[in-house]
Amino acid sequence: MARTTNQPRFTRLTSEERRAELVDAGLTCMARGGIQEFTVDKICAEAGVSRGLITHHFGSMNGLLAAVYARMYETTTPQIASLDGYETRLAALIDAFFAPDVFNRKVMNIWLTLWGEISNNPTLRDEHRREYSRYVDDVAGLVAEAADARGRTVDARGLARALICLVDGLGLQYCIDPDSMPPEDAKAACRSLLEPSIGPL
Repeated sequence: MARTTNQPRFTRLTSEERRAELVDAGLTCMARGGIQEFTVDKICAEAGVSRGLITHHFGSMNGLLAAVYARMYETTTPQIASLDGYETRLAALIDAFFAPDVFNRKVMNIWLTLWGEISNNPTLRDEHRREYSRYVDDVAGLVAEAADARGRTVDARGLARALICLVDGLGLQYCIDPDSMPPEDAKAACRSLLEPSIGPL
C-alpha cells in the first residue's frame, strides 16, 4: 500500500536532545538491572538508536556514565535556590532530602549502582569529585546561613559533610528495608545532628 502521508519516518533531534535521550535510556537500564544492564546494546535498544551514537555524543561508555551521574545530582539532590517558605532554608533542605520523588528505592538503587563504580572508574570518580564538592559548598552555605541567623559560629563545611553522609546512610537503610526508615524518622535524625550546633530548626 502506498504511503498516504508525508510524515518522516525518523525524528531529527538536536545534539542536546539526543544526549538527554541517551542519558534517560542509561538511567532506565540501570534502574532495571544495575551496572549489568548498562551496556551499549541495551541502552541503544532502549533509546531506539544506533550503537555509534554513544561514542559520537559522549566519547565512550564512561562518558555516558559520567553524564548519568551528573543527571542524578541535578534531579535528585535539592536545588538550593528553590528552597523557601521556612524559617530557615536549612529546614527546607531537610524536608527536600526526603521528598517522595527522591527518597525511594528506585532512586537509591541507581545511586548504589553509581557509588559502586566510582572507586574503579577514574572518569566517574572525577565527575563525583566535581559534583560532590559543589554539593558540599551549597549545603555548607545553608548551614552557615542558619547559624549566622542565630548568632552562632560553626564549622559549616564539616557539618555539611556530616549531614550529607547521614542522608546517604539513611537512604541506604531505606533501600534495604523501607519500613525501618520512615521519612519522618530520617528528618528527625538530621535535625538531631544539626540542632546541637545551630539551634532548633
